[in-house]
Amino acid sequence: MAKEIPEIKYAAAVTPSSWFSFTLSVNEINIKAEGQFADKDFFNLFSFRLLQGNPDQVLTGSNSVVISRSLAMKLFKTSKSAIGKTLTWHLLNFSDKAVVSGICDDVPNNSTMQFQFVLSYQAWKDLSKKMGRTMNWDNHAPFTYVLLKEGTNPEQFNKKIAGYLKSKFTDSNVTLFSRHYSDGYLCGNYDNGVQNGGRIEYVKLFSVIALFIILIACINFMNLFTAKASARMKEVGIKKAIGAERKSLFIQYLSESLIISLISLILALLFVELLLPQFNNITGKHLHLHIGSSVLLVFLSIAVFTGLISGSYPALYISGFKPVSSLRGKHNMPGGELWLRKILVVFQFSLSIIFIAAVLVIYKQINFIQTKNLGYDRNNVICFDKEGRAAQNQATFLNELKEIPGVVDAASSNTNLMSSFGTTIGLDWPGKNPKDIIRFENMQVSYDLLKTLDINIKEGRTFSKKFGSDSTAIIFNETAIKAMGFKNPVGKTINLWGENRQIIGVVKDFNFETLHENIKPLFFLLRPDRTMKILVRIQAGNERETIDRIKNFYSKFNPGFVFDYKFLDKDYQALYESEERVSVLSKYFAGLAIMISCLGLLGLAAFTAQRRIKEIGIRKVLGSSEFGIIYLLSKDFSKLVLISIIIALPLSYLLVKNWLDTFVYRIDLSPWYFVSAGIITLVIAWFTVGTQALKAARVNPSQCLRDE
Repeated sequence: MAKEIPEIKYAAAVTPSSWFSFTLSVNEINIKAEGQFADKDFFNLFSFRLLQGNPDQVLTGSNSVVISRSLAMKLFKTSKSAIGKTLTWHLLNFSDKAVVSGICDDVPNNSTMQFQFVLSYQAWKDLSKKMGRTMNWDNHAPFTYVLLKEGTNPEQFNKKIAGYLKSKFTDSNVTLFSRHYSDGYLCGNYDNGVQNGGRIEYVKLFSVIALFIILIACINFMNLFTAKASARMKEVGIKKAIGAERKSLFIQYLSESLIISLISLILALLFVELLLPQFNNITGKHLHLHIGSSVLLVFLSIAVFTGLISGSYPALYISGFKPVSSLRGKHNMPGGELWLRKILVVFQFSLSIIFIAAVLVIYKQINFIQTKNLGYDRNNVICFDKEGRAAQNQATFLNELKEIPGVVDAASSNTNLMSSFGTTIGLDWPGKNPKDIIRFENMQVSYDLLKTLDINIKEGRTFSKKFGSDSTAIIFNETAIKAMGFKNPVGKTINLWGENRQIIGVVKDFNFETLHENIKPLFFLLRPDRTMKILVRIQAGNERETIDRIKNFYSKFNPGFVFDYKFLDKDYQALYESEERVSVLSKYFAGLAIMISCLGLLGLAAFTAQRRIKEIGIRKVLGSSEFGIIYLLSKDFSKLVLISIIIALPLSYLLVKNWLDTFVYRIDLSPWYFVSAGIITLVIAWFTVGTQALKAARVNPSQCLRDE
């Protein structure tokens, strides 16, 4: 590609390390390692540092390999003299030797691309031929990375490569385009070539939540500062009486707000340093607090902005007191001020209700994901790579594996059903519209795979050793049959990759990708030699003992190879790590928002009770009960919270519906999620105000009225 398009400086095809599981051998040492195949310009394209070797010369030829420094230490006990040494790599039932042509630095944990060694791309081509895979332009398996020459316009480059695949393969319906590598992590989702979501959506979401929490804190500051203003009335009166201008008073009180905000910044940085390990544990990240000049400037800007926003209104409010009224200790609160204070409280609790509703819906959706019937049974199924003798003598390995006590069934597949496992358009059938280009997912399996995973047959049968012709048979899912427009499909013949195959069965649709995706057309082929994973169903209740037996059997049958297994349901849960983390983080954010709102409400309730202390004393003298006093002080706040509920419910519905729309399979939005959020908020508000109201209701009337 680089030779044909002059704008490209370097280009490299790279297979993700997640596709393969290698075992590397040197003498008696066998190590499980993550590896990938890449073109010779791989190290010219990326910033992975070569400690030894020339970037222009490594990964040339089919037996060249670059290994990391730590892997060199494990294999050769040295990283300084590993160049030129030979190792053996094992993948499935294939193995080959490779000569170390370079040593690279260990890949950092925060790198998107993770690997311990890189084999040449020519080795991938050779391996594909051995596996019977054809290298053609309809194969979209490897990722292609390019480094453009300086001054190249990306938009013009995209226009130039748009039809590149069609020039190589006329039946292709793929339009090429490039994107910045740095956009892949946060902005990795595309819909018809247009960027559409990704992790960036969660970054935006939590940024907005953080902003709202700051606003709630600012509102609390405004409310409490102005509520306590009566304590500073005489100070304002005296200063104005001796000539102080409103401007100087405004600057004084605004400065106080800024100082409080800056002190808060220092405390916040301290808390971040203390809580960062726990945050990393929750999010699965490896973040560190590095305060450089640019970061410090951002933090200071946020602190100053917060101080100005929260302090401007109180400074205007207090500096506006009349000297005479201030010295008398009297200040009539205007109606506009009362309304503003109520609006701020409503805003606070509206946000809190939205957060609570979001937490409830996210929790229910995550629970739905984990418990949904996918159309196959992933429970008590372990999965491990097929390699060594287990790959060379697969039929014997599976037969002996099934004899182990506690093993229910076993089979092999080219996938663990957690992601796409290869697509093709090379399928024709009677009545097909030549203009239709339909991509079919394909699973290559051994006997008993459908039985092992409990995938239900809707029509026909599964692959069976009783039928010698099943090597040319095919099984489809329901979606594929609908896409082809077949009725009574069993027995019909289709053509796949130029070979006629008979449909022997149709399985019920099952989810083999995340629940963000629709079920796609799929077919099964009986190709045990093309499978890569062994799947074993074990009896429930004695999993530990059964796995120990399998491990002992594996070490004897496959000496030198590590038994590295995973539970299928654990792999499934890993698909939704982002959603799980959103669920956990949203709970913390919601709790923080509610706590800050309640602190503000607690302060206002205490201030209100103090202002009405004489009224409370008179009411108690006239026979009012404690419950009556509590009701008197609580009803106004209850009205504000009820207004918040009315405002927040439709907003929360729209927000959570927008999030749920990213899932094809999702829960129904029951009104109870939102009603519950309102009730929870109301109860919390009652408890917060009620504590202060109860305290005021129990005051002795003689103490309230002694000044009279």
